[in-house]
Amino acid sequence: MAIRDAERTKQRLLDAAAGEFAALGIAGARVDRIARSAGCNKALIYTYFGNKDQLFDVVFSTHVTAFLDQVPFDAADLPGYAGRLFDHFEDDPATLRLTTWYQLERPHGSRLQALISSNRAKLEELARAQREGILPGHYTPVELLALVRSAAMSWSSMTPELGDAAPADRARRRHTVTDAVHRLLAPG
Repeated sequence: MAIRDAERTKQRLLDAAAGEFAALGIAGARVDRIARSAGCNKALIYTYFGNKDQLFDVVFSTHVTAFLDQVPFDAADLPGYAGRLFDHFEDDPATLRLTTWYQLERPHGSRLQALISSNRAKLEELARAQREGILPGHYTPVELLALVRSAAMSWSSMTPELGDAAPADRARRRHTVTDAVHRLLAPG
């Protein structure tokens, strides 16, 4: 019985931490608010996760793992992948916010294994698709991946002043993303 209670407590802490980190980032998050939101003693955060940074790593790794399951990568269909990325970020803005905080606050920090493995596999698949002539070679695999990700995240990263002029129609924004990636892949 105690094991199940501990697992439920950990999950409540992870859920509360995900909300806190998505809203405020690593630096802005407070363990006392996370514990209060989870209905727990903040000492449990240190017991289960070590410290706030380690808690963020678990939260972010959990989101990355779920994200990888929900948004399959296909080097032969990068426009489709960009569309799925766009959809996921539109449907789950917390994942986009966690990703943004990770990029802003951890540019030179320790690397997370979930991301290392995911990126390595994507880059290898892109390189193979280029060798097989499925994808053009005018961009390196890392350049392609960066551009596809940027296109998928473009609507959410606009300044409010420009974002006010963005199409309100989600289908139009999605089409713009997939079309841009399709054009990116056009022969030189």
